[in-house]
Amino acid sequence: MAEMMERPENHNPINLQDPVGKVVGKRRHVGDPLNTEVDSKKRARAWRRAFPTPFAPKGVFRFRTYEEADEWMWKAITRPPKD
Repeated sequence: MAEMMERPENHNPINLQDPVGKVVGKRRHVGDPLNTEVDSKKRARAWRRAFPTPFAPKGVFRFRTYEEADEWMWKAITRPPKD
């Protein structure tokens, strides 16, 4: 059994001469997160005009169950915008 476990030092189970057959996924270039030209107040205001209703009211809210909290959240998200 010990004979089966022994391998030469230069033994590599991966053949480095074979071409790569498949690439799964790819890396995407992420821009500079501190660039102020990309994320500006002008853009933020445009998003607020596009979606005038806030997603949820601010504050601390207490609910008896998670279901009650979910129901309240859906009502807050889907309410019509104020004109």
